[in-house]
Amino acid sequence: MSGNWPASYAAEFFGTLILVLFGNGAVANSFLPATTGNGKLGQSNGGWLFIAIGYGLGVMLPAMMFGSISGNHLNPAITIAEACAGIFPWTQVLPYLGYQFLGAMAGQLLVLAIYWPHYRQSHDAAAILGTFSTGDATQSNLNGFVTELIGTAVLVFGAMGLYRGMFFHQNIDIANIGVGCLIATLVISVGGPTGPALNPARDLGPRIVHALLPVPNKGSSHWGYSWVPVLASIVGAIIGIFLYKGFFGL
Repeated sequence: MSGNWPASYAAEFFGTLILVLFGNGAVANSFLPATTGNGKLGQSNGGWLFIAIGYGLGVMLPAMMFGSISGNHLNPAITIAEACAGIFPWTQVLPYLGYQFLGAMAGQLLVLAIYWPHYRQSHDAAAILGTFSTGDATQSNLNGFVTELIGTAVLVFGAMGLYRGMFFHQNIDIANIGVGCLIATLVISVGGPTGPALNPARDLGPRIVHALLPVPNKGSSHWGYSWVPVLASIVGAIIGIFLYKGFFGL
């Protein structure tokens, strides 16, 4: 990290914006009607792999752009976990969280602007919300909590290993590629029940946009579930970082 906090805040804002634009943009392209990823011009639905690639690249590319500036958290759960583990200053936690949430909301506004005509054509409120935020497929907050906790714990444990493992010390961009692959694999492997979020800003920021703006044909913002991806991902991130620290150090 550069130690230049204003630049770090900007990096967290733009990095989280890119994450949501690429990730939720891929969801919108797959879920909404008459897009090139969902039946337009005879093409088939992009599907889950389509979405996994969007989120994977949405993390990997900002890591290459901004990793040396801000550490490329893009995720309040990672910021809080690193502070708990003593490798990030608590004085910077709230500013990082603020810019991450603002970036997530700005990214979702861009998705909404790009796909506005397709939102107008959709009458599936659940699919529309899915382009903003997550939910549990079985309507179980407990299942959602377990899924998000395990997924985020694996994410943070894996990211710590990729960035701090000796093999990557001299080639950080290989580690960045690894983290992108890790995100994509998590979306494919553990994303079935919830989405997944693995990130409070990625879920709550767009959910706020969904609630506040006159999105065509939208339904409920499902606030009864909104606490699950926030709390579960924070707890999971703390577990993941302390598991890594306990066995391998930081």
